[in-house]
Amino acid sequence: MKLAVIIPAAGSSRRYSQGQEFGRSKLDEDLGGRPVLQRTLELFEKDERIAPLVGLMIVAGPHDEGAFAEFKARHGDRLGLMGVKLCRGGASHRWETVAAALTLVPDDCTHIAVHDAARPCTPPELLERVIDAAGKYPAVIPAVDVPDTLKRVSERQRTDRDVDPLDAILGDAGRANTTVREVEATVDRTRMVGVQTPQIFRADLLRRAYAQADLASTDDAQLVERLGETVTVVEGDPRNIKITRPADLTMARAVLGVRAPEGRPVHKRF
Repeated sequence: MKLAVIIPAAGSSRRYSQGQEFGRSKLDEDLGGRPVLQRTLELFEKDERIAPLVGLMIVAGPHDEGAFAEFKARHGDRLGLMGVKLCRGGASHRWETVAAALTLVPDDCTHIAVHDAARPCTPPELLERVIDAAGKYPAVIPAVDVPDTLKRVSERQRTDRDVDPLDAILGDAGRANTTVREVEATVDRTRMVGVQTPQIFRADLLRRAYAQADLASTDDAQLVERLGETVTVVEGDPRNIKITRPADLTMARAVLGVRAPEGRPVHKRF
């Protein structure tokens, strides 16, 4: 097996930076002295069993020319030392980003892994489990059973406010407390799983999946499913969290056993 690893990193971190005065990218956050993005790439570089299988790692950054130049200035030197190729990702959708990176995958790579840039805590045993399965099956994804009750909620949400009489007198309509939505239905969770990454595919299969006319998808496996091909699920890991909101960064630090930084932000140290 010769593996190409695609890391989509074109997202805007909108949910992560929501409520912050200055938007911050979750990929720049400090995780034990190194940015989240670097930690994610190191998953494939430092494991002595996995590293020899990796022929190339590709990071697809922001699509906008200015944003990509800034991204390259922050990360380019460090990623270059790791042998990582950089390219511009998609303008609007994740599948556009993966498609852009696919064009850089050499023909001699037999398999392609797609892994979330903001998923830096993937345990080595999970990586090995997915890679072992990919040697037997053409499309492999990790997933965990859903332990919680699932409910479908209303699309519309509203802000619940605590109104203080004094605030009203001073012209304030009330302080925002939380956003609320209404339950529409309870969803049967039987055989439901939460899908993680890395997802690994035979290279020719993923290319065929991305040659389809309809590429709207929530993950790469969905495109393979549309071909009528079987996607094999292996056991995921609860520690394999994806950093989406600030609280997830705190959890990632706990998983990796590292402290929050003191002093200069990590993305300004390189």
